[in-house]
Amino acid sequence: MFFFMMVYLILVIIRPQDYPAVVDSPGLPWQPIALILAAGFWLFSERKSFAAPQYLLLPVFLLVAMISKIVNGWTGGAVFVFALFAPVILAFVLLSNAADTRSRLRTTMAVFAICGAVLAVHGIQQSTTGIGWTGVEMSQETRIQYVGIFNDPNDLGMLFVMCLPMAVYLGARGGLLGLRRLFWWTAAGLLVYGIYLTNSRGTLLALVAILGVYVWQKRGLVTAGVLAVGALAGLMAMPSRMQELDSSEASAAGRIDSWYEGIQMFIGDPLFGVGAGGYTDVNPLTAHNSFVLVLAEMGIIGFTIWLAIAGYSFRMTLSVLKRGDEVMDDVPAEVPDEVVVSDWRDDRALTLTLLLSLVGYFVTAFFLSRSYVIILYLLVALIVANYVRMRGTYPSLPAFSLDKDLVRWPVYAVLWVIGLYIMVKVLLATV
Repeated sequence: MFFFMMVYLILVIIRPQDYPAVVDSPGLPWQPIALILAAGFWLFSERKSFAAPQYLLLPVFLLVAMISKIVNGWTGGAVFVFALFAPVILAFVLLSNAADTRSRLRTTMAVFAICGAVLAVHGIQQSTTGIGWTGVEMSQETRIQYVGIFNDPNDLGMLFVMCLPMAVYLGARGGLLGLRRLFWWTAAGLLVYGIYLTNSRGTLLALVAILGVYVWQKRGLVTAGVLAVGALAGLMAMPSRMQELDSSEASAAGRIDSWYEGIQMFIGDPLFGVGAGGYTDVNPLTAHNSFVLVLAEMGIIGFTIWLAIAGYSFRMTLSVLKRGDEVMDDVPAEVPDEVVVSDWRDDRALTLTLLLSLVGYFVTAFFLSRSYVIILYLLVALIVANYVRMRGTYPSLPAFSLDKDLVRWPVYAVLWVIGLYIMVKVLLATV
């Protein structure tokens, strides 16, 4: 199962099936085939886990998405939504069950980082020759792009910023006379340069956020805040689109207007929204905000569920990172102390890496309509796999359960809606 999930992950990112030269005659659908083969092995596997709230939340999220189409007058749209999102749920379940050891988690991170670096090399080729090996030219003649779900520079930057912490984490481990560290630091350098070549403001902000969260975990909140402000000032001084970061700038103003329209869609149908995928049926410009997109398309019900999926992922990582060395008392006494200490430190480092990737994703997602994209749910799968694995080793880590949070997530969702409404009103006043 794990092997086929790695094949599936490579096909999701590298996407040879989307190359312009083969798009009219792609041959066998290898990506679905890999997923089906992985599912077949999982069905006959004895290791099946559903010990996380996301396992229930994702199918319910799909159900609400289908209902949102039906209540908006398109019953057939429910089938269309199912066909699009059911494979995402299957991929989540399979990867979260397959990556059940520290070694497999590292291998999955390695696949993410290497594939991201390959796409960065493609971007470097684009920037020097004007066209990449896929046959895709630069966007607006100034920004690199790829194919498929990464055919927008901002989406490509989102992938790079999500993969960067993984490459850095893998590069922290020595071995092979330093060649391993050199390899991963080279990959990290390619990803950073790729981020620069996307010229994506949201991605650069995500890079600052990742730095801030890392320093917060290592040196405290005050130091993180100071360094984040300094890093942001440095980025704005660089020759990039960060210099245009102003609500009155045309691109930013258009996004703010779209956020406002999304809020109005929610107000018009607060329970189920305008229907999953129906945003651009109402407004010509997409939401450019993953939170607003779900709120407008699926109402407060869908938004609450989606927020819980993301929220539990953050809580899982933070629950590990806020624990001290006392958690090592959970390990049986016969395990040597040096092994316990080494494993706990590695587990914390791995968990911090996943948190940084999650932060990078959601900071960029705040400026993009990427609420349903497969990459998010594969990352959530890794977080779930890591946390379930760690609870097996450290039972004192909290067990998250929906029945304990039936009030928490609706309250958080309402607070988010209020915050989004105030933010949009304030930004509109500055345009």
